[in-house]
Amino acid sequence: MEKQWWKNSVVYQIYPRSFMDSNGDGIGDLRGIISKLDYLKELGVDVIWLSPVYQSPNDDNGYDISDYQKIMDEFGTIEDMDELLNQMHERGMKLMMDLVVNHSSDEHQWFIESRKSKDNPYRDYYIWRPGKDGAEPNNWTSFFSGSAWQYDEATEEYYLHLFSKKQPDLNWENPTLRKEIYDMMKWWLDKGIDGFRMDVINLISKVDGLPSAPGRKRYDWGGDFFMNGPRVHEYLQEMNREVLSKYEIMTVGECPGASTADAIKYANNDGTELNMIFTFEHMDLDSGPGGKWNVKPWILADLKTIMSKWQNDLEGKGWNSLYLNNHDQPRMVSRFGNDKEYRVESAKMLGTFLHMMKGTPYIYQGEELGMTNVRFEQIEDYNDIEIHNMYREKVVEGGEDHHKVMEAIYIKGRDNARTPMQWDSSENAGFTSGTPWLKLNPNYKEINVAQAVADPNSIYHYYQQLIKLRKEYEVIVYGRYELILEDDENIYAYTRTLGNEKLVVLCNFSGEESPIVLPDDIEFSTAELLIGNYPVHEEDSVNSFSLKPYEARVYLLK
Repeated sequence: MEKQWWKNSVVYQIYPRSFMDSNGDGIGDLRGIISKLDYLKELGVDVIWLSPVYQSPNDDNGYDISDYQKIMDEFGTIEDMDELLNQMHERGMKLMMDLVVNHSSDEHQWFIESRKSKDNPYRDYYIWRPGKDGAEPNNWTSFFSGSAWQYDEATEEYYLHLFSKKQPDLNWENPTLRKEIYDMMKWWLDKGIDGFRMDVINLISKVDGLPSAPGRKRYDWGGDFFMNGPRVHEYLQEMNREVLSKYEIMTVGECPGASTADAIKYANNDGTELNMIFTFEHMDLDSGPGGKWNVKPWILADLKTIMSKWQNDLEGKGWNSLYLNNHDQPRMVSRFGNDKEYRVESAKMLGTFLHMMKGTPYIYQGEELGMTNVRFEQIEDYNDIEIHNMYREKVVEGGEDHHKVMEAIYIKGRDNARTPMQWDSSENAGFTSGTPWLKLNPNYKEINVAQAVADPNSIYHYYQQLIKLRKEYEVIVYGRYELILEDDENIYAYTRTLGNEKLVVLCNFSGEESPIVLPDDIEFSTAELLIGNYPVHEEDSVNSFSLKPYEARVYLLK
């Protein structure tokens, strides 16, 4: 396995709007991030992934970009951006920016021109079609509910938007557009940034003719015609040739609907496309047949199947990214752990489970504190466009029960991850001296950075240990994964092997004490406990013992 700096790295994702506000307007900003770089350096992370800070009307919190080479006024200036980059590099940390090029904002100059007339030079930068039989060009559904098409009276045609109607899809068939995107990427890389996280990058190629989907079932809503489309690898290989291969950078592609076979193409060992992708299979564990908002209980056997498939299928062929939450997903301790009586234990266990796998781990801001999901009583307290569109469709227009829909929001809503970072127990958790753009989680008085840093047994200090171990033991980075105790309903256990070194990772995903008996074929003469989230008696046999509720242990066997 070829060694690369991004394989050894741990990434920390910042959602700038919610991280730290420096000027009291209630919105996190670049100077706020600069003021907290020492905190992140102390945690031990190598790379900071910054969610979009480009100029944007903010219809989808910055994922609708109106100018790729300017900074959103609320976040600061391009000079602040330069300072942030310099300050990070001085501390030995790298910066990965979000790249959102499946779509732009409808307020981008390209789209303003594009909609003026059918013969405008920018018309072909976007995907325009006449209607069919008095309706939309096809029956594709937007990720944010409703039709994926918007009628525009100026030219009496529709434009495609797989997300909000203020996020028109760019037409990657147009080589002039592609060159503009590559030039913009080079501009940022020449500034010194260290990579790109590419938003929904596997949607950039649509099937010729844009055919209608045969039905309205989940993943039968047009996805087959725009996910992992016919020219996507051609485009990414061109991007790699023209831009990525010329810089020592890290790239990760967000790829909804990608299989392991797709991932091996995107994140191949040849380095002709991307370094790794984000998979979503494990994020759909608690989605019923009706999709994301049709919540069902998840089971450990399914998590084992999915995580093991990605570990095994990519072995020697591609590289995994490891995450359990981000800005689009609920808080992991609320979803996969127990955010009440075992919040600290289960947060540590989940961190262990993830960081000991093969791949690059991603920490989402506040994860290292065990921040939890939030329950706002009023729909008006939520900000996310996806939540509001869904609520309107289901409750206002569909007559569904308000309380039932709110329960789904409490479990799966994106604003769970977007409540402001909890720095201390003062008013507004030290995030802002003004009125925060989104309400805080009321538990900030108990769960915050000041408390965590002061407590040597906190989740924060445990994450420091996890990151440190990764730097010390190559087996954590490069060892081969193997699932053990496959049929155990409470325990997720696996080994990592590199040469003569073997790790055994044991995680109790339940609130019950659970017995462990290691398989007979795991032979060793010594066993060293590398990390664990409970005190362990030295006389405990490593072959046979019980794990406490949400306990995790990692042994180095020799």
